Amino acid sequence: MSLEAAYILPHPPLAIPEVGRGQERQIADTIRGYQQVAAMIAANSPDTIVIISPHTAYYSDWIYVAGGTGATGNMAQFGVPDVTLTVTYDAEFRTALERACRARDIPAGPIKDEAQPLDHGMMVPLYYLDQAYPASAYKVVSVGGSAVPRAQLEAFGRCITRTADAMGRRTVLLVSGDLSHKLKEDGPYGFHPSGPAFDAAFVDIVKSGDLSRFSDLESKMCSDAAECGLSGFIMMAAALDELRETQGSTVDSQLISYEGPFGVGYGVAAFQVEGGTENPANFANAPDSASMPEQTSAPASGAADEEGRYSQDALVDLAYRTVNQFVRSGQMPDADKVTLPPDVPQQAGCFVSIHMRGTDDLRGCIGTIQPTCPTLAEEVIQNAVSAATRDPRFPPISPDELPDLTINVDVLFPPEPANVADLDAKRFGVIVTMGGRRGLLLPDLEGVDTPEQQIAIACAKAGIPHFGPDVELERFEVVRHT
Repeated sequence: MSLEAAYILPHPPLAIPEVGRGQERQIADTIRGYQQVAAMIAANSPDTIVIISPHTAYYSDWIYVAGGTGATGNMAQFGVPDVTLTVTYDAEFRTALERACRARDIPAGPIKDEAQPLDHGMMVPLYYLDQAYPASAYKVVSVGGSAVPRAQLEAFGRCITRTADAMGRRTVLLVSGDLSHKLKEDGPYGFHPSGPAFDAAFVDIVKSGDLSRFSDLESKMCSDAAECGLSGFIMMAAALDELRETQGSTVDSQLISYEGPFGVGYGVAAFQVEGGTENPANFANAPDSASMPEQTSAPASGAADEEGRYSQDALVDLAYRTVNQFVRSGQMPDADKVTLPPDVPQQAGCFVSIHMRGTDDLRGCIGTIQPTCPTLAEEVIQNAVSAATRDPRFPPISPDELPDLTINVDVLFPPEPANVADLDAKRFGVIVTMGGRRGLLLPDLEGVDTPEQQIAIACAKAGIPHFGPDVELERFEVVRHT
């Protein structure tokens, strides 16, 4: 008993009907893909499911494996807190996997013992799996995506197969990952030619069965496409290669579906190991609804400002239009008439940062840690106006400056208590509080490389003399829209 099969599933929150409220019908092929994969996994009856999700954790120098005995999550971030799931972690498998990685100098393992909530990258596939194979039937090993070198991703994938084999666990590997986020100008992240190019490469690789080609994809193309699943695909390909090389197994590779109606590519794929459990959801009888993504080009016009520019991100476009309109006329967009992409939170705190184009010079930055408005659209509008005109460090932005501005929007996840050891300056922002003084610093800032630097700057902003036991420390994650 070892690795029985592997699957790739996307994770659009609206795939869950309670979130989609009818929009999920626009990705009917993907929904059928979830259901088909759930039937395949149930037929394999795995003891352990290793789930790789880029939203669980994503470090530049570490492959995260979740600690704790299990985890629970819900879809409150997307307006439906009643949709909940709970999984039990396979601590024995996790320990053996960590030991195998340590023996090969692979930077992988838990960061802390406590379990963190399930992210939507795990929740969406598990929602459909639960209908065919309930969580009580198996245990989970939760793994994050990672930006470590591809050779280390491959080595980690091989360790998954070796661990399953050594422990005699019937194991399934499930990779949760969307494809490009830049397929359409009116999508959540706009258009880039690398978007359809990446998705076309994905389709071709899966259909060819030569999964090692994932490691050969050009890094800049992948980055420009704004994909989120590639590190997991590379781990999976190596895990299956380990079976081929050590056990002489063959892998039947099938693309079940591909579509991208919202501007984000969703691919469903299955990789069944020959000689494993006979699967009633036979590949030969499975409908193949996959098609190659169309090659498109950026439109000549779009959400353009008065200088003729347009943004490739809906939140950034809203922030820039707000600044442009308010500085010129004193008026703000009507938030009730703004439609944001379905995969952003309905409510969230956010920061709007304005810089001078081509420099690191800050021109204004105002935000909210927790949501203060009924919708994220209104939150962005209010904070964009404040950043442009009410940041006490700068004079209000003038109309002649508008062509020279760039804007970022950081959408904040709820903060959580933390210790210094829990921080990562690239991934987490920090909040320090002492009495009525509170300071915040966003993550991944130029020149801020350590948690200690983050804390010192946040304390200085709050007027806190120094960081000590009387200072409360919190961390938060952001999704940065640029």
